[in-house]
Amino acid sequence: MFTLRALDAEPCRGSQAGARTDTLRLVPSGDAEIRTATYQAVPADVHRVLLLYSGGLDTSVMLSWIQEEYDAEVVALTVNLGQPGEDYEVIKGKALQIGAVACHVVDAREQFARDYVAPAIRANAIYGLGYPLFTALGRPLIAKLAVEQARRSGCDTIAHGCTGKGNDQVRLEATVATLAPELKVIAPVRGWQMGREQEIVYAREHAIPVKGGTEIAPYSVDDNLWGRSSEGRWIEQLGTAPEDDVFGLLTRPEEAPDEAETVLIEFERGIPVGLDGERLELVELLERVAALGARHGVGIVDHIEDRIVGLKVRDIYEVPAAAVLLPAHAELERLVGTIHQNQFKATLDRQWAYLVYAGLWWEPLRENLDAYMESANEMVTGTIGVRLYKGTARVVTRESPNAIYDASLATFAESGGLFSQAAAPGFIELWSLQSRMAWRIRHGGDHG
Repeated sequence: MFTLRALDAEPCRGSQAGARTDTLRLVPSGDAEIRTATYQAVPADVHRVLLLYSGGLDTSVMLSWIQEEYDAEVVALTVNLGQPGEDYEVIKGKALQIGAVACHVVDAREQFARDYVAPAIRANAIYGLGYPLFTALGRPLIAKLAVEQARRSGCDTIAHGCTGKGNDQVRLEATVATLAPELKVIAPVRGWQMGREQEIVYAREHAIPVKGGTEIAPYSVDDNLWGRSSEGRWIEQLGTAPEDDVFGLLTRPEEAPDEAETVLIEFERGIPVGLDGERLELVELLERVAALGARHGVGIVDHIEDRIVGLKVRDIYEVPAAAVLLPAHAELERLVGTIHQNQFKATLDRQWAYLVYAGLWWEPLRENLDAYMESANEMVTGTIGVRLYKGTARVVTRESPNAIYDASLATFAESGGLFSQAAAPGFIELWSLQSRMAWRIRHGGDHG
C-alpha cells in the first residue's frame, strides 16, 4: 500500500559509520485501495486505531506514524503476560507522550496461565521437538483483548507490529478476523520496509524516546510467563554457537550451582498446583518454577523451526518453567495411563500443538481436543520429583494414588494373584501367531 521515500538526505552525526539521516515518509504506492484480504484496511477505513503497544521502537514509531499517515486517533493497548522487568507506568506514559489518546494496560497473567498455559501442559504441547509455544499461546489472547478494547474504545482498526516473515501476523490477524469481522487491520512494519536504523531516524525526527539512545538492540526478544525467544544477530548464522549475551533469563549451565536440587511438583487432574509441598496459584507456581530452572541453567533450546509462512529459521529459546513442568506432567500421565491411552494421546498432543503453532486457536478441532485432554487428565494427580543440575531436568521420583503400577509385578517374586506367570507361554504363542505364520509364508516354510 505504501512506498518508503527518503527526502533531503544528509550525513548522520553520532551514528554508525556510513549511516545517513533521511527525512522518511511513507506515501501511497499507486492504487492504495487494493487489498488482498477483506479485513485489510485501506486509508478510507481508518479513523480510530487500537494499537498493540509494547513500548519498543517498532510500536513507538508506529504510534506516531499512524497519526501522521492516516490522520487517525490512536488508542494504545499493552498486555502483561508476565514479561519480566517491564515498568508498565513508563510504557503508558511514553504512549501518551507520543500522542495516544489513551493507553490501557491489562494484567492478563492469570487468564494466560489458566486458559492457555494450563491446557498446553495437559496437551504436553511442544512444536518441532523443542518449542513449548509460549509466544504462540500468548498471541490469540492478546488479539482477543485487543478486539474487546477496540470495541469499548470505538475503534475501527487494530494495528500490530509484526513483520511479513513470522507466524505472529497469522495468529493475531486470524483472531481478529474470527472474533470481529467488522474490524480492519493494519501492519505498518510489514509494509513500510524501514530498517531499525531508519526507524531510529524517524524516532529522532518525531521526538520519540528510544530506549538505549540510538543503539540498536542486538536481538529481537519476546517473552512471557512460559518462556523467552531471541532472534537476530549471530543466531541467523547456523555455524555460530550461542553467545553468552543472548541469555536474559538463564544462568549459563557451566556457571550453575555445583549441587543438584530436586523439586517436587504436585499435579491435580493434569494441572500443577503445588511446589515442594506448598500449594500455589498457577501464576506464582510458574514464576517460582521458572526461577528455579533458570538458576540451574535449565531450559535452553537452540532450535531450527519450520514456520507456517514457509521459512526455516533458527531461534534461541529460554524456557525454564516449561522444561521442568512438561516432562513432569508427561511422566505422571504415563504412570496413570494405560499403554493404549498413552500411545493414542501422543498423536493428539502433536495435533493440538500444531494447531496452536499455526495460529488456529479458534479452530473447532482445538476445542474438541481440549475436551479429550481434560478427560484424559482426569486421573493425572500425584507428585513428580525433578532433579535440576547444570542445564538438565530429570524426573527422579513418582507418586500417584492412580498409578497403574504394582511394585511386586516388577520383581521376580510371585505376582500376588493379579496374573499367573505360568500363563506367559500361552500368551506368547497367541500374541506371535500371525507374525509367525506370515514369516513362514514369506520364507517358504523354511524353519532354519
